[in-house]
Amino acid sequence: MSLELITILVLLAMFIIGSVISVNMGILGIVAAFVIGTFVSGLSIDEIYAAFPIDMFILLAGVTYLFSIALNNGTLDLIISGGLRLVRGNVGLLPWVMFALSALLAAVGASSVAIGPILFPIALRLAFQYNINPILMGTLISTGMYAGAFSPLNIFGLVVNGIMESEAIPHSPIMLFVNTFIFYVLISLVVFIAFGGLRLMKNSTNAQMAAAATVDGSAISAGDVSENNGALWYQIATLFGIGFLITMALVFEMNMGFGAFMVGLALALMAPKKQGDIIKQMPWGVMLMVTGIMTYVGVMEHIGAMDYMTELIASVGNPVLASLMASYVGGVISAFASTTGFLAAVIPLSAPILQDPSMSAIGVVSALAVAASVVDISPFSTNGALMLANVQGVDERSFFRKLLLIAGLFIALGPGLAWLIFVLIGTPW
Repeated sequence: MSLELITILVLLAMFIIGSVISVNMGILGIVAAFVIGTFVSGLSIDEIYAAFPIDMFILLAGVTYLFSIALNNGTLDLIISGGLRLVRGNVGLLPWVMFALSALLAAVGASSVAIGPILFPIALRLAFQYNINPILMGTLISTGMYAGAFSPLNIFGLVVNGIMESEAIPHSPIMLFVNTFIFYVLISLVVFIAFGGLRLMKNSTNAQMAAAATVDGSAISAGDVSENNGALWYQIATLFGIGFLITMALVFEMNMGFGAFMVGLALALMAPKKQGDIIKQMPWGVMLMVTGIMTYVGVMEHIGAMDYMTELIASVGNPVLASLMASYVGGVISAFASTTGFLAAVIPLSAPILQDPSMSAIGVVSALAVAASVVDISPFSTNGALMLANVQGVDERSFFRKLLLIAGLFIALGPGLAWLIFVLIGTPW
């Protein structure tokens, strides 16, 4: 048995063990990274340290630190009140507001690394407060993000179109955007129906809107703010800090994690007596789980397990079957690794398929783009990790298992559906 296959089987075993017994999967990942890395593959300790996703840790820690402050001082309640006014109390529309906002931001060029940390804390607070399924709310942010991510202005669209051009493969940036946008709208409709969206729409009665208005009024009362969460000026300063972070991340591409720490520190210095429980409220168990598993995946990448899976594509002779296999390999790899990195690797490897005159190059690329991105609600991708870190009112282990199950369904069905629509059937445009 090859070393690459051993590492894949160990990963599967970790999922089974972590789901059956009450042990943090991050600890399993760290121990497995050490054992497999040093005793089986001969990696040095420094190489294992290098696999630790410090960028993910800084992102999760920074964002959850800042939004713990915003939650404690009541600022998130103010933002939620504004969201309810936007939809005039119709709670069922809130997931679609988040979908539209994330799609718009992505389409104009904002990266998913910037969009997710901004929207997930607010949206999942909304989901908790108004009894919206957090899977529904979080998934529509993710699908909205990728509905806009393959526009010619976004890094995903730029990478795919740039590689197609460098490989001299016929391509259409607009058609890639249209295909992926329509696919994600359809997926979002299915998710909305499956996770109680129609019930939310039906339950948005006048009485519910009146109750929401009552909550809004209590949320913005200066007296209540002063009594429970500090002075109103602290909330205003927090809103300004969040706005500053959004501007710096979207316009000037500042690192979101470090930026969140910077804004959080400024707010902490403004009201040091209010910071006692902030660190305790951060989801350290979730951060350990995500970064531990990603450390093991980093060791897998170093050993060559991801390359091993990708190279299987090249061994298939039938171009239609090869494109299906490429889509599923993309779904599996992207659930644990970089979507952009996979696309950059698989499109050149799929060049023989894309250059086959019997195949639609834009159809194959659209299927690969969807397959590589639709699985990003996996708890080991950025979006899934942010959902885990910010969900409220649920048991973390239970929510982790549900998220893993949904990600598994997306991996099982998403790439095949995209291949069916874009490659086998073909779009009429």
